[in-house]
Amino acid sequence: MFYRELSQGTDYGACQRGLVMERQCFDQEHEIFRDSFRNFVEKEVQPHGAVWRKKGIVARDIWRKAGEQGYLLCWAGEEYGGAGLDDFRFEQIMLEELMRIGESGFFMNLHSALVAPYIDKFGSPEQKQRYLPGCVSGETILAIAMTEPGAGSDLAGMRATAVDKGDHFLLNGSKSFISNGLSADLVIVAARTVPDQPHGIGLFLVESGMNGFSRGGKLEKMGLASQDTAELFFDDVKVPTSNVLGDPTHGFKYLMTGLAEERLITAVGALAIAQTAFDVTLDYVMQRSAFGKKIIHFQNTRFKLAEMRTQLDVAQTFIDRCVADLNAKKLSAESAAEAKLFTSELACEVADECVQLHGGNGYMNEYLISRIYSDSRVFRIYAGTSEIMKEIISRSLTP
Repeated sequence: MFYRELSQGTDYGACQRGLVMERQCFDQEHEIFRDSFRNFVEKEVQPHGAVWRKKGIVARDIWRKAGEQGYLLCWAGEEYGGAGLDDFRFEQIMLEELMRIGESGFFMNLHSALVAPYIDKFGSPEQKQRYLPGCVSGETILAIAMTEPGAGSDLAGMRATAVDKGDHFLLNGSKSFISNGLSADLVIVAARTVPDQPHGIGLFLVESGMNGFSRGGKLEKMGLASQDTAELFFDDVKVPTSNVLGDPTHGFKYLMTGLAEERLITAVGALAIAQTAFDVTLDYVMQRSAFGKKIIHFQNTRFKLAEMRTQLDVAQTFIDRCVADLNAKKLSAESAAEAKLFTSELACEVADECVQLHGGNGYMNEYLISRIYSDSRVFRIYAGTSEIMKEIISRSLTP
């Protein structure tokens, strides 16, 4: 049944019963792309989800398949094998479609829209030619290592160090909660290069197999079961100067340039998972009965759905505007923080209400809503906690 697992060929729009506000942000090219990517995830991703969740990692071949179809680094130029589609709406579509089938752990967008742009923006021509083609093809999987056991949202508090030794930097320290941590072939590692300056940080391209670079086991998480999240360790890793991104003392500034987009990526994902929770729940209450009538016919059910539908439509309008602002290079840090704060909190609220409307079945992992409930919780934490988002927003309100 639909409310147990979204079946192949399910019409995403139909399950919304025509209630969702029509979106005006996509043109025909985007709709063709959505149809193509939807077919891809239904054929190549959805059938393997249960196995990936059990193993705690997505299969490596799905990265190559996504690369072959042109779904990785859509923005990259033809000289790197990309399609040159420098339009965040394509990333938005892919996030929405992955959430539609309940696959929250295949972090394509981390790879394509968050990590790879650092190489494109701050890498040398040689670095871009060396790494980007493999990222486009899916042969090189990316991760970024910022968070440490004692420094989460506070990047200035990181303790990992990189000491300049002339022809290389000596990297030491550890990173925690690193998405794609086990599968990554290339990791952008943030480390302190200027001891007495909180923002004296560099970004280093650390390749799999470098001496002194090791990984811990897969971290067991509340949700995102198919996402390989791990700890990374660096013990006197010799990183050649050719693997330094830009100025080795400007890494903090570089990271700041990507945070607004990272938070918008999180917001798009949070809203998409909330939409999926709503869709499967609407279908469920239309089919299930209690006390001799369909659950949808109880006033409480209808009112709860009405509240969620309103919040989702309002949030979608704001997110689509933020995407337009990002494309126009006008997205502010405050708007991105607002988007991330509102949608991440909304995702948890909607997931909770939808589990309740499923009753006891909502607590069973065979029902998609149960996994959505677990997966949605992290949106309030990563890319900066809700509390950090409030701090960013509040700073803009005072002189």
